[in-house]
Amino acid sequence: MGEIFAGQGAPKHLLHAGAAIVAVSLIFAGVARYTDFGSMRVKHAPVTESASLRFLDNQGGGVRVETEGGQTIAQFGVGEGGFLRGVMRGLARDRRSRDAGSDIGFELARRADGKITLTDPVSGRVIELDSFGPTNAGLFAGLLEKAGDKK
Repeated sequence: MGEIFAGQGAPKHLLHAGAAIVAVSLIFAGVARYTDFGSMRVKHAPVTESASLRFLDNQGGGVRVETEGGQTIAQFGVGEGGFLRGVMRGLARDRRSRDAGSDIGFELARRADGKITLTDPVSGRVIELDSFGPTNAGLFAGLLEKAGDKK
């Protein structure tokens, strides 16, 4: 069967159709990107309670959580707080890519609808912690309560 098509190129109308599909896709993507047409924006409920927290590494490999005033409200040893470590690792990577340090705290907030969010003021990223289940959101909700007790 290979001899039947030997020496023949791909049909030109198929190449033109493929190029047209790619071009139209790029045009649609560009229009959507620059006009926000077809995009969805999440509207957050107002903040009812918040705290600025810093997440710092301990020498033994643990993580220490401090309030803006420098008071330690929680410590997680090696192997503890896996979800917290994962979230903070991603945010720290984002800050390193922007050459920003850990001087500015992360904003942990409870919203009027009861949801818990973690915002990085440096990058503008907002993580909806309730999306990861009640246990994981509860870990951060506990930090928010402890930070409120230290004020």
